[in-house]
Amino acid sequence: MTNNAAIVELSQTANKFRSSIVLQADNKYIDVKSILGLFTTLVGGHAYELHVHGPDADEAKKELGDVFAKHSLNVTIVD
Repeated sequence: MTNNAAIVELSQTANKFRSSIVLQADNKYIDVKSILGLFTTLVGGHAYELHVHGPDADEAKKELGDVFAKHSLNVTIVD
């Protein structure tokens, strides 16, 4: 199970950006800016895809990638 600190940090980081930031888990798409969405989706052992589109996408990908790595979450950042 993912810890609450990871969820809060991901959401806070995502909310710093104007870009659309969506996490894909299986067939579900979750807005990373939504803490509730993350709580119901981020469970250990899954592989995730992160989709970022918008004016500050490059910075958002880098910062969120760092947060995912810090919390040992398996994510692929999709270009």
